[in-house]
Amino acid sequence: MLKNFIMLFLGLGIFINSFAQNSTLSGYIKEAGSQETLIGATIYFPELKQGTVTNNYGFYSITLPAQDSVIIYISYVGYKTIVKKMPFKADQQLNWTMENSTKLDEIVIDGNKINIAKETQMSTIEVPVKMIKELPTIFGEKDVIKTLQLLPGVQSGSEGQAGLYVRGGGPDQNLIILDDAVVYNANHLFGFFSTFNGDAIKNVSLIKGGFPARYGGRLSSVIDLTMKDGNMEKTSGEIGIGNIASRFTVEGPVQNGKSSFLISGRRTYIDYLIQPIIRAQEPGLKAGYYFYDLNGKFNHKIDDKNRIYVSSYLGRDKFYFRFRDTDFEDEAKLSWGNVTSTGRWNHQISKNLFANTSLIFSDFNLLVSNEFTDIQADETFSLSYGSGIRDYSTKFDLDYLPNPNHSIKTGILLTHHTFTPSAFVISTPDPELNTELINKTPSFEAALYAEDDFRVGSRIKMNVGLRLVNFRPQGESFVSLEPRFGGRYLITDDFSAKASYARMNQYLHLVSTSNPGLPTDLWVPATARVKPQQSTQYAAGLAKNFPGLDLEITLEGYYKEMNNIITYKEGANFLIDDPFDPQAGNSTWEDKVTSGDGVSYGTELFVQYSEGDFTGWAGYTLSWTIHQFDEVNNGDPYSPKYDRRHDISLVGTYKINDRWNLAGTWVYGTGNALTLETGKFYTLHPNWGQTQAIDYGGKNSFRGEAYHRLDISLRSTKEKRFGTQTWEYGLYNAYSRANPFYYTYMSPDFFNGGDPTLHKVALFPVIPSISYSLKF
Repeated sequence: MLKNFIMLFLGLGIFINSFAQNSTLSGYIKEAGSQETLIGATIYFPELKQGTVTNNYGFYSITLPAQDSVIIYISYVGYKTIVKKMPFKADQQLNWTMENSTKLDEIVIDGNKINIAKETQMSTIEVPVKMIKELPTIFGEKDVIKTLQLLPGVQSGSEGQAGLYVRGGGPDQNLIILDDAVVYNANHLFGFFSTFNGDAIKNVSLIKGGFPARYGGRLSSVIDLTMKDGNMEKTSGEIGIGNIASRFTVEGPVQNGKSSFLISGRRTYIDYLIQPIIRAQEPGLKAGYYFYDLNGKFNHKIDDKNRIYVSSYLGRDKFYFRFRDTDFEDEAKLSWGNVTSTGRWNHQISKNLFANTSLIFSDFNLLVSNEFTDIQADETFSLSYGSGIRDYSTKFDLDYLPNPNHSIKTGILLTHHTFTPSAFVISTPDPELNTELINKTPSFEAALYAEDDFRVGSRIKMNVGLRLVNFRPQGESFVSLEPRFGGRYLITDDFSAKASYARMNQYLHLVSTSNPGLPTDLWVPATARVKPQQSTQYAAGLAKNFPGLDLEITLEGYYKEMNNIITYKEGANFLIDDPFDPQAGNSTWEDKVTSGDGVSYGTELFVQYSEGDFTGWAGYTLSWTIHQFDEVNNGDPYSPKYDRRHDISLVGTYKINDRWNLAGTWVYGTGNALTLETGKFYTLHPNWGQTQAIDYGGKNSFRGEAYHRLDISLRSTKEKRFGTQTWEYGLYNAYSRANPFYYTYMSPDFFNGGDPTLHKVALFPVIPSISYSLKF
C-alpha cells in the first residue's frame, strides 16, 4: 500500500514535468565559517519570477526551463545576499555558503523576493533564535517558550508560567518536536522555564492552524525545533553565568569539512544558594531544588548525497528533602524529566528527490518517593509513585520537487507507545503490607501522509494533503482520515488572501490537575471509554508585505471545534487511591474523568518590522473559548481558566551603537476565569451534626484582574582578545505591577469575627537580573 501511495504522487510530478526541456539546480545552503545548514533560505530567479526555499536540512532543488543564462538571488535574514549570473542549460548541483551580516543586505528586490504574502502556509511564524536571545526574561534565562507566548493566538498560563495555550487549546494539544523527537513535558522549575536551551537551537517554527499533512497527533499547534548541527570548520564555544543558572556550549569539527559535534548544557544552582539558609534555620534539615539539561549532536557528511545525524537531549528537575535526628530519618524526592534521541539519514536520491529516514526514542517520567527510617527500631518504610510515557518510532519522509509549480511531500510514521499512568510501590517491615500496583498500557500508532504545494496559474497557490492514522491501544482500534487544505490568492505581488482547513485527531490525553506548573499531570491513551480528541479548524486572513520597509502585516480569523476533550469530574482531582482500601483496585483514571466539547474563535493581528537598527513586532488577539461537559457545572457551558478576551504584546530591540543594545516587551491580557466561593451556609449532618458548606456558584464565573507587565534589558557586547563578551542587565516587571497569581478570602479580624474579604496574592514584583557570557 505504501509503495503504491508514494508512486502515485511521484508519478504525478513526473507527468507534470515531462512536457518541457528543463534544467535542475540543487544543493545545500550553509553558513560560511561553520558549514551549518540554513533552514528556509530563499533561492529566487527574478527574470523568471520563480523560486524555492531550503528544507529542514538546508537542501533545495528547483527545475526551470533551460536558459542560456540566469540571475540568481540567494537570501536569508541576517546574511549577505548572494547575487550571481550563471548558465542554466544543464543540471547542476551547487552548494552555497552565506556570510553572516550584522545588518540586512542593502540589495532589495521589490515585489520579487518570496515573502509572507506569496507563501501558501498561513498561521505560521518563524521565530529568529537571535531575537530569542536578545529579549528580556525572568531571572535573565533565555527561553524559547516564553518568546512564543509573545505571539498572537498564544497565551501563557499564570504569572511566570511557561505553558502554552494556543487558540483555546490546552498544553497537551501542542505537538513539541526536537529533531523529530516528541517532547512531552517542556517545563522546568514547576513551569517557570522551558526545557530548551537557546544556545543549542538553530530554528524555531510555530504552526497554529492550516497544519500540513506531515504533522499530526495534536489539536492546537506544532512547535518544530531544530538543534544546531555543530561547526565543521573550527572549534568554538560559549559560556554564560546568570542569577540562578550557568550554561556552556562547545562545538567543532571531528573531521574538517566532513563531520562535527555539538555539546550544550545548563544547570541551576538554586540548591547551593539556599542551602546555607536552610542549615542555619534547621541544622538537621537538607533540602534543595535544581534542574539541568544537556544537548548533544553528531553530524557526518558521507558524501555529497548522504549525511547522518545523531542527536540527543537529556533534562531533569529534582527536588529533595531530608531530615535526620537521633530517632529517625525522613527523606523525600520529586523528580521528572525527558530523554530523547534521534538518528537520521539524509539521502539525495536524484536531482529533485530527497529522502530522510529517522529512528526516534522519547521518554518522559515522573517519580515521587518518600522513605522513613526508625533508627531506634532499625525499620524502614518507603513509598514511591511514578508515571510516564515512552515511545520508539520509525519515520520515513520524501521531498519531491519536479518543478517550481509543485512541491510534493509524503511519508510514514510508526510509533510504539508505552503509557504508565501509575506505578505505586509500598515497602514496609511487614511483608503483608507491601504493595505494588503498576499500570502499563502499550499501544501502536501508524500514520501515512501525502501533500502537494502547487500553483494554479500565476495568482493561486494551494497546499492539499491527506493523513491516514491508525491508533491501536489494547483491544481497540481507531482509524481516522484527516484532510488538510491551505490556499492563497495574490491580489497584488505583495498582498494576498488566504484560507485553510484542517481536521486533527489526538490519541492521547493529559489528565491534568488545576495546578498548571506541577508535573503530576498524567499522559494516558484513548480507550473504549475515553475516545480520541478531535478538532476541526477553519481560518481565513490577509497578508501584506512592504518590501521597501521590511514590514509584514497579517490579519487572521479562525473558528475551531473540539470534541472529546476531557477534565476531572467534580470532586475528583487526583489519581492515587488509598492502596490499603480493598476497593481501590476497582477505580481507574477513566472513572474520574468526563468528556465534553469545546469551541474557540477569534481574530489575530500581527505586525512585524525588521529594518535597520530597530526590529520587533506587535500582536493583538481577540478570542473566545467555551467548554461544555454534561457532568461539570450542571452541564452549562463555561469559560476555561485561560480564556482571554484581549491579549496584546509589543516586542522590540534597538541597536544603540556597535556595543549597546536595548530590548523590551510589554504584554497585556484579560484576567483569568476562576471559580471562587460566593457564600456559606450550614447543614445538619446525621452523624456530625451542624456542618458548614461552601457555595462556589458557576464554574469559572469570576474574572480576575487584567494582567500587564513591562520587561526591559540592556546588553553590552565587546570584542576581546580571547573572544566576545556580553553583559546583560534586565528588569522583569519593570514597574512592579502586582499581577494576580491566585485569590483567597481573608477575614480582617479573624479572632473577633468579621466578614471575609477577597484578597489578591501576587507572586513577582520587579526582579532585576544580570548575566555574563563569553563566546570564543
